[in-house]
Amino acid sequence: MSTRIGVVTFPGSLDDRDAARAVRLAGGEPVSLWHADTSLGDVDAVVLPGGFSYGDYLRAGAIARFAPIMESIIAGARDGLPVMGICNGFQVLCESHLLPGALTRNAHLHFRNRAQPMTVENTETAWTGDFQPGQRVVIPIKNIDGRFVADERTLDELEARGQVVFRYTGENPNGSMRDIAGVCNAAGNVVGMMPHPEHAVEELTGASVDGLGLFTSVLRKLVAA
Repeated sequence: MSTRIGVVTFPGSLDDRDAARAVRLAGGEPVSLWHADTSLGDVDAVVLPGGFSYGDYLRAGAIARFAPIMESIIAGARDGLPVMGICNGFQVLCESHLLPGALTRNAHLHFRNRAQPMTVENTETAWTGDFQPGQRVVIPIKNIDGRFVADERTLDELEARGQVVFRYTGENPNGSMRDIAGVCNAAGNVVGMMPHPEHAVEELTGASVDGLGLFTSVLRKLVAA
C-alpha cells in the first residue's frame, strides 16, 4: 500500500501540481485536497503549497487559515500528522499558530526569484531525515512576503530548541531575522519554509535536486512508523 500525501489547493494556489509531482517522484501517492473540504480522508501527511491563497488579501495566508480544511489540518498536526508548508503554505501555518513567528514584506521591498543556498540545521524533523546536519543545499525562492520575524525571546527559544530547520547562507534574500529560512514546531512534525523544494526535484528544470530530500524524508519516516 502506497503512502498518501495530501496536497491542498486554495483559490490562488500556484504550486499544488508541482508539489504533487514531487510527491510522485519521491515514491508517494499524491492526493488532491480542496480548501472547502472538511476531511483529510486517509492521507498520511499534508503539503500546503506556494501561491497567493485568496489573493493574499488582508495579509498573506491570513484568510486561508480559516478555510474549512484547516480545521482538520490543525487538529491532525497537533496529533502528530506530518505537515509541510511551502512559501504561502509557511505563511498559512504561521497564521494558524502551528508555527511561531510571522512572514512580512521583504526588507528591500522587492520580489526575489533565484536559486538560494542554505544549510540544513535540523535533521530530526519528519521532513529532513534524509539530510546531513549542516548540509549545504540549493533550493529556489520566489517571494515578496518572505521575511521571517519574531520577538527576540521567541527567536532565542527557537534556537535553543533546535526549531530552526533551514538557514540562508550567502546573501540573506529577504532580511529574515537570524537568516532563518524554515522552522518547525516543537514536535518536529510541522515544518514551514520559504524556499520551494518542489522546484528542485529534477535536473532538467531545477537548480538542483536537493528539494527531493524533503519528500523522501517524510515517506521514509512514515514507512518506518
